[in-house]
Amino acid sequence: MPITLFQEFKQSISGIHLPEKFTFPFYYEPHPLSIIAVAALQHYLESQTDFEHNFGLNTQQEGLPIGKMFGVLIAQDASGNLGYLWAFSGKLAESNQLPNFVPTVYDMLAHDGYFKKEELTINELNRAIETIEQDTEYLTSIENLQNTIQQAEKELAEQKQNIKTGKKIRAAQRKLATTEQELEALNKASQEEGILLKKMTQYWQYKTEEASKNLAVFTIKIHQLKESRKEKSASLQQKLFEEYAFINQFGTLKSLGSIFQGNPPAGAGECAAPKLLHYAFQHQLKPIAMAEFWWGQSPKSEVRKHRQYYPACTGKCQPILAHMLEGIPVEDNPFTINHAESKVLEIVYEDEFIALVNKPTELLSVPGKKVTDSVYTRVKLLYPAATGPLVVHRLDMSTSGLLLIAKSSSVHKKLQSQFIKRQIKKQYIALLDGLITEEHGRIELPLRADFHNLPNQLVCFTFGKSAQTDWEVLSRTEHHTLIRFYPITGRTHQLRVHAAHPSGLNTPIVGDDLYGTRANRLHLHAESITFQHPFTKETMTISVAANF
Repeated sequence: MPITLFQEFKQSISGIHLPEKFTFPFYYEPHPLSIIAVAALQHYLESQTDFEHNFGLNTQQEGLPIGKMFGVLIAQDASGNLGYLWAFSGKLAESNQLPNFVPTVYDMLAHDGYFKKEELTINELNRAIETIEQDTEYLTSIENLQNTIQQAEKELAEQKQNIKTGKKIRAAQRKLATTEQELEALNKASQEEGILLKKMTQYWQYKTEEASKNLAVFTIKIHQLKESRKEKSASLQQKLFEEYAFINQFGTLKSLGSIFQGNPPAGAGECAAPKLLHYAFQHQLKPIAMAEFWWGQSPKSEVRKHRQYYPACTGKCQPILAHMLEGIPVEDNPFTINHAESKVLEIVYEDEFIALVNKPTELLSVPGKKVTDSVYTRVKLLYPAATGPLVVHRLDMSTSGLLLIAKSSSVHKKLQSQFIKRQIKKQYIALLDGLITEEHGRIELPLRADFHNLPNQLVCFTFGKSAQTDWEVLSRTEHHTLIRFYPITGRTHQLRVHAAHPSGLNTPIVGDDLYGTRANRLHLHAESITFQHPFTKETMTISVAANF
């Protein structure tokens, strides 16, 4: 099979050492070879005429602006030659296949493919359902049934009211009756009204059943068509999950269905990383390094910066890449390394009830799955006699600053109550990677977890939780803005997303490796906290200066 998409480096790379291990896809610094390959791809995107797609970079361009994730894979062929492959995530210019890019693993858009053929059958069923639902006889039968039911309810209600009224009149007449014949006539009138109600009920029951039968001729057919569509859709989806398979270096194929043990998340397998590795293994190329970047306008919910490097997504790619990278030495997972082992947890204030600590950056607030060292574990050693959860609130691992510690369960409960009632006030200092022209403001962007790419958060006005942040500028330099945040709510990554999102400040915090650009640290510090002491009732404000 010819390797038509493998591009050798056009410049000398003799002074660049190959990495000892393959890139850890979910957190990495791009290798110099990856940077060169990315530069070549970005130059191509700026100058190409092979396809038309609105990335949102040109305000004059027609069409819905959609940014895209692209990826490069550095690889080595059987002769030892180094080169690279390009890929895009999802579809580009409404196509799965474009010149210079590796193809999708399973092309559902292929005109002669099983998916397209079955899709035509499903579309025929959709058209058949639509034809019936627009049929004038069907619409008339619906209207006839509705009118019959309404008329029946109306006439039966009127007759019941006639019986009720007649009963009252006859009761008065019975008191005035002087002969048996008069009483019998009144009783007969009552019986006749009851018989009439019974006959009317039978009549309208017959008319309703007749109208229902006329409608059922159509509804039964619609139900049969929908059941057939449901079965064919389920069968098509199952076949897709079985045939959509990924190969690894050993030639082992594994399907989407088996990888995810059931229904995979939407879009699984369509990302750049699986496409690149699948093509490489198909053509006996040895993966050396990889990198992915965003090109174009950011989505409304996520934070994506043009040209910015990003890791592979965890929800959709992690299970697939675990199979594809089997047997390949990969860089260490940085999330299994304790980067705060040598850092000191400073006690800023304490008494017999509470303590305030200055958490260093990269120290967890509570133990994680891979790293147990945390504020909680260290405080537990400091106060072995303390009871209760100890840590009253949390900070992101990368955020430094003040944390409240409760030395008993009762104290913890009282402090938690203040947080719930939003009586505790916090201030954060952040250095932003850019210039903010305004002096102050409020950001209101609801947040929810990005379940396909945890721990990232999304802006979501439908399902997100309310999140508000007040802010003010403290100072500016040529390229940065020092800012103070006053969070009103306390959502996960609230300040980081509110700073970086285009609808927020559109300027990420320096060192934000999720929503901005990695640096020596995340320049976000919880500098001040104001609360009521749980026993003395004194209002306390504790501050500690940022160290960045």
